[in-house]
Amino acid sequence: MKKMLLFLSFIGILMGPVGAQYFTDREIIRVEKNPEVLKELRELNLDLLMEKDGRIYIVASPNDLIALSARNIPYDIESSKFYPEERNAFTIQSGVNGQFHSYIELERDLMALADAYPELAQVIDIGDSLEQRNIYALKISDNVGMQESEASVIFLGCHHAREWISVEVPYLFGKYLVENYATNTEVKRLVDNSEIWIVPLVNPDGLEYSIHFYRYWRKNMRNNGDGTYGIDLNRNYGYKWGWDNLGSSPNSASEVYRGTGPFTEPEIQAVRDLFSQKNFQALVSYHSYSQVILYPWGYTGNASDKEDVLFEIGDKMSQLMEPVNGRYYEADRAGAGFYLTNGDTTDWSFGVYGIPSYTIELPPDSRITGEFFNSESDIQPIFNENLPAALYLIDWSIQTYPAQAKTSQSQTRQQKHSLKIK
Repeated sequence: MKKMLLFLSFIGILMGPVGAQYFTDREIIRVEKNPEVLKELRELNLDLLMEKDGRIYIVASPNDLIALSARNIPYDIESSKFYPEERNAFTIQSGVNGQFHSYIELERDLMALADAYPELAQVIDIGDSLEQRNIYALKISDNVGMQESEASVIFLGCHHAREWISVEVPYLFGKYLVENYATNTEVKRLVDNSEIWIVPLVNPDGLEYSIHFYRYWRKNMRNNGDGTYGIDLNRNYGYKWGWDNLGSSPNSASEVYRGTGPFTEPEIQAVRDLFSQKNFQALVSYHSYSQVILYPWGYTGNASDKEDVLFEIGDKMSQLMEPVNGRYYEADRAGAGFYLTNGDTTDWSFGVYGIPSYTIELPPDSRITGEFFNSESDIQPIFNENLPAALYLIDWSIQTYPAQAKTSQSQTRQQKHSLKIK
């Protein structure tokens, strides 16, 4: 039955945004960043690709271009620099998406990890997408079938469909932990003293659409009923949802459309429900691009009452990352930068649960005079530079976990009625 639903969904999206010519007239533009235009840009709910070297890159519709012109904001069209080069023929090791994972390929590889390391890894179905694809969590722990009184950390990937690299980094992190447990004493210590949860693909429907139909697709595949499609999953969380129309949009055609209410989307409900059953001590949500480490608040430019701790952790992660490949990830408060966000992951996990929460915006590839796509050869280097930060955050969580909880001897079996073990 699920296969039939997936097939019908495939036909539906084929006749949906593509048939409606929803985005074929979009241009990639470049705007020079300066104080005079920042306020104007913030009010337009634009589809931002990245900010780099004093320039802001945007996917702009004809209406966006008209709005920019009306506000006397100059721009340059950069579309020709952003189209991907024709791919070489894939090797036998490659799939439909090259070395990047499709949904099916990720499912296969997650199951393979759990089969190869059954004492350390468990794949759990935490919910279904709109089109009935499973949303998988990979749990890693030394007693993976038990719910122990240990520090727990969660790593999320691919809220936004076009951000393919954000699937690879958390997946490779899980792979690294289980493959190095037996030989790396530091990995063993961290795994023995924590529960590590990895959800590498929050938006499986959008990813498939991005692979097969439109590379720049950002949202999920919600039919909004008015000729537009998709809700920005990273604007659909409940904390400060719809706080204003700067950090998200009430306009369904916008790429930062927040939906009709908080937690309307099943993909985000799955993350929410996982949190309700666990006691996470820290969170990372991987995105791209910009090469920065962002922490709350995002809905306002004001600092939180834990600003010092949030910056200290983020800055330490940055210091650990830079020596690997020489790339610097600046740690900064999200709302202090170019644009505000409300209803996003990190504001929600910090605002509701009080835990250190970070959006890590992964790099563009080295051809950043306009190139949006990461090269396949850059997957491993980007993971390598993010690895020490992830290990540090787990260690921080272990070191700061309540002492009374550490000494608790109570261990209970995973509740299978609410989390489906694969």
